[in-house]
Amino acid sequence: MNNPIKEFKNIIVQIFRMFRVRRNEAMPALMALLVYLCLNGLVIYHYAEKFMKPTKAFWSLFIKNFQISGFDPLTYYVLSTWNPAYNIYRHPLLAFFVYPLSQLNVWLMDMTGVNLVQYIAAAILLFIVFYSFIFMIRICRDIIGVKNTDAVLLSSLLFSFAYVMVSYIVPDHFAPSMFMLLMALYVCGIKIRDKKRLSGWQTMLMFLFTAGITLSNGIKIFVDALFVDGKRFFRPRYLLFAVLIPSALIWTTARWEYKTLKFPEDKKRAEARKKKSDEKKAQEYALFRDTTSIKDSAEAKKAFDQMMKQRIKAKYIADHKQPGYTHKGKPIANGEFSSWTDISTPRWDSAVENLFGESIQLHKDHLLGDTLRGRPVLVYYNNMMNYSVEFILVALFIAGIWFGRRSRFMWMALGGFAFDMFIHVVLGFGLNEVYIMGAHWLFVMPIAMAYTFKAVDNKKLIFMRGLIGFLTVYLLAYNLSLLVPYLL
Repeated sequence: MNNPIKEFKNIIVQIFRMFRVRRNEAMPALMALLVYLCLNGLVIYHYAEKFMKPTKAFWSLFIKNFQISGFDPLTYYVLSTWNPAYNIYRHPLLAFFVYPLSQLNVWLMDMTGVNLVQYIAAAILLFIVFYSFIFMIRICRDIIGVKNTDAVLLSSLLFSFAYVMVSYIVPDHFAPSMFMLLMALYVCGIKIRDKKRLSGWQTMLMFLFTAGITLSNGIKIFVDALFVDGKRFFRPRYLLFAVLIPSALIWTTARWEYKTLKFPEDKKRAEARKKKSDEKKAQEYALFRDTTSIKDSAEAKKAFDQMMKQRIKAKYIADHKQPGYTHKGKPIANGEFSSWTDISTPRWDSAVENLFGESIQLHKDHLLGDTLRGRPVLVYYNNMMNYSVEFILVALFIAGIWFGRRSRFMWMALGGFAFDMFIHVVLGFGLNEVYIMGAHWLFVMPIAMAYTFKAVDNKKLIFMRGLIGFLTVYLLAYNLSLLVPYLL
């Protein structure tokens, strides 16, 4: 039996080695970094005047003013005043991962009198975009086996997709999720290539960090481990140490976090709202008694209560006409988790306009609008060029799956993609704004396309390079031409 301490130390050494940048990766990754540096700079410029001023009302400041699609500025809030503000059951450890940087920001705020939250968030995003780009290159080159030039081209295609681009400039969890998923695919792909198995420590660490950021993505780590280890995945010792213990740890931590940190705050806010509501109701009742002609106190109270019921009903009807309600879709049931589902949003139109549409090419109408604030669930392109590009990309994706059908790595990547399609398209989770989740699965498309590069002969390879190069330049030009003016 291996020494667990020695094995853990070896994993740490391997992690540091993994972050060494090779000579043929440095220049393309730096060019990508430069593009995203400019975009993050524009986001800072767009909001700096409001967000750099310290305040006690950080929540309302960020929530009311931040508007880039359906992304939430919760990371800005957590970095400014630490709080488990994320949905704990979806992002169980994310607040704890952010904690050290939150303390740094609070210290800098006290020192300078300026909230540098945007700069700290941008630094995180720039670090992970740099290495995400590199991991994508390595997946295509070191695992699938295409030339470095083609790997760079496919990585560039991925980072020209609209909601990969947007995910790496907003203070949400999607970019860190994509970074962890790409790193996990790379680690597992190397294991498959070298015919080695994943250790329990490796699986546990990948699961805790990936599921800690986004719980559903932790399932993909188990899918990856299953493809790497095969039947050995079901060994009792491995299942206990690498699957059951970390899963129980995540769930126990989430329950503790909710009961200890989240619930008391929610209870306090609910009590404050009730107190404020009761005070307002008392004031309104006093005003009603002063103005009504009803003298009997019991009759006056009855009339007032009837008026309040009518007002509550009118507000209920008005609220349910707002986009936040009408665009959510009808859930399977109204339970704690089943309420996240959606059985009413049309699947085909959502796939065309949102899943493979908005995720890759921004819509000009309702540009970067939020479905909970007014953007329709379905927005249509006005130009056939957009649909033509979408068709070509989906066709290349399908062709890549065909050429990679004998690759265990290809099926491992598709396993994670299939899981996303199940929760979004079948169950309908987040289907009304499925494009904002694109960073969780869009990288599977150029991974599949890499198998076409590997399979075709020289003449067809030149054509493929030209086609992917054209699509990359087109998507960069098209998406940036909409994104940059929006931020300016």
